[in-house]
Parts: sequence; C-alpha cells; structure tokens
Amino acid sequence: MTTIPVALGSRSYDVVIEAGVLARAADWLKPLSRGRRMAIVTDENVLPHLATLQASLTAAGVESDAIVLPPGEGTKSWAMLEQLTDRLLELGIERGDHVVALGGGVIGDLVGFACSIVKRGCGFVQIPTTLLAQVDSSVGGKTAINSRAGKNLVGAFHQPALVLIDPDVLDTLPLRHVRAGYAEVVKYGLIDDPAFFEWCEANAPALVAGDPAARAYAIAHSVAAKARIVAEDERETTGKRALLNLGHTFGHALEAEAGFSDRLLHGEGVAAGMALAFGYSAARGLAPAADADRVAAHLRAIGLPDGVAAAGIEADGETLVAHMLHDKKMDAGKLPFLLARGIGGTFLDISVNLADVRAFLDA
Repeated sequence: MTTIPVALGSRSYDVVIEAGVLARAADWLKPLSRGRRMAIVTDENVLPHLATLQASLTAAGVESDAIVLPPGEGTKSWAMLEQLTDRLLELGIERGDHVVALGGGVIGDLVGFACSIVKRGCGFVQIPTTLLAQVDSSVGGKTAINSRAGKNLVGAFHQPALVLIDPDVLDTLPLRHVRAGYAEVVKYGLIDDPAFFEWCEANAPALVAGDPAARAYAIAHSVAAKARIVAEDERETTGKRALLNLGHTFGHALEAEAGFSDRLLHGEGVAAGMALAFGYSAARGLAPAADADRVAAHLRAIGLPDGVAAAGIEADGETLVAHMLHDKKMDAGKLPFLLARGIGGTFLDISVNLADVRAFLDA
C-alpha cells in the first residue's frame, strides 16, 4: 500500500493506493459513516465496482444508498446537478456526512461540486475508477460542471476527505479510456520532469497494456507530483498549479467543438492540446522543434491524437480561438497559455497574441 498525503493544513487528506483496496474500502469508510447510511454516487458503467463497494460496506455493518447516473460528459450539467442535490437532500444528508464518488472524472467533478453546495458544504470521498481520474481529477479539490459557454466554468474548490485508488479496477476499463487517461500521466513529465517523460517513453506500452508494476508506478508518481503542486498552490493563485493545465486551453477548445461528447474524450483533447502547445512553442522559437516532434511522436505511438485533425476536429483557427475566449482562466481580458521551453520546461505565458494562435492553428 502507498499512502500519499495532500498537505493542506486543516483540509489535508490521504490518497491511498493499493491493488484490491475497493474490496476493503469499509476499513476507511466506516469511521466516516458515523453510524449512518452512506450515499454512493456512480454511473451505469461502474455497477460491478458498485457491487464490490457495497458488499464491503455491508460486511462492516454500514448501510448504503446508491445513486446511479448516466455515463458520459453530458452528466456534468445543471440538470444532473439539480437531480443529484435533490436526491441527496431526500436521503437526509447532513453537513457531517460523506458522500462517496465512485467513478471517473465526470462523477468525481459532479459529486464534489454537489457536496460543496449541499447544506453549504458536506464531506465526500473519491474512489476513482478510470486512469484519468486516478492520476489527476480525483486529487486537488477542483469540482465543476459544464455550461453552454464551456467546460468546467461553474464549480468550486472543495477538497475530498479521502481518496482510495485501486489500480485493479482498470482491468475493466476500455482501451480507449486507458489511453485517454495516460495523457494525464505523461503530462507530469512534460511539465517539469524530463526523467519521468523518458520513463514514459520506455514504459507506456506496458502501462497501457495493463502491466501491474508499470501501472502502479505511474499512478503513484503522478499522484505525488500533483499532491506536491496542490500543496504549494491550492487555489491556483501563484501560478504553480496552473502548470497542471498544460494542453487544456487547446484541448478544451477541441472538446467544445466536439460538443463535450464521446467524440473526443477529455484525455484525448488534452493529448492533442499538449502536442499543439509544444508545436506552438516551437513555432515561436521557444522550444526546440525536435522536442515538439518527440512529444507528438510519443502520443501517436500510444494511439493518442497529436493535433486538430488527428482529434477528428474540422474547424479553423478562428472557431477554436472563439472557444478559448470562454476559458475560465481569462484574466483582465488576457488568456494565459501553458507553453514550453522544451520537455520538462513548461511555463505560463500571459502575452500570447491570439491572432498568432489562429494563424498557427490554420497552418
């Protein structure tokens, strides 16, 4: 078992990583139940894991109620937020209770946001069941839903009380979703850890194929990296946490053009966005062209998109930049971009000319 602390003072919590931990989840959840029924929120794709979790709770004498939502990005909506909060209130959720989010990033984001507003804030626990959620979205307390204007534009910072990660649940994850999650793994190497990027180049095929050792190392390394950054800059005020958005400005624009649908999974959008960020950095003379080519080649080798066309998007630069103008990171009319001076050299640039971005995307 690996336990990684997220050090945030009174809001600190542990991320527990262990194969098979889902079947023993009650060891951690029973103390949080306070002798009351626990609410579990999940989606229709996760029902086998729900059965495992509820069996663990039942064996420990903890009763539970399951709220099963539709899968997919469309669930991160006002309508589903209303439905979920109403159901939690019907179940009598109190401020001292903890709701369990069992699922991928969509469930984690929605449940976390709901828990930030129900009774002006109740507790929640993340049990992520996708690679992307395990290495990224379950840690750090960013919660949100999508709106017509864009992705994750309505939300709150609300830290979980605990994160339980069971790498074994990835055995049931479709290959496409494993690849999409891998984009958030390799991101940590591209941000500030070139040695980890080299590890990814050597071990990504084994990781994607389900090798337990590669999978466990990638998850633990990624979580530790994110925990460190979040502890330094919980609410993205110093710019350090902003580095975790590498690829997201371009990627969210691609996702918006795809209608936030399964046409383009979030991790696929991030992969294409990272390749574009490195490509744009090289075009501006900030990063070596060889590094941009190396990043794109690695993503292609894993089966991830490395640009607009590869992501299945047919849109010009003007259209994509228009999507970017709804980015939640807009500040005083300027859009910060995560660019790179090379692999492991990501930095925040607030002086990007959007006309140059349009021209780059058109090219």
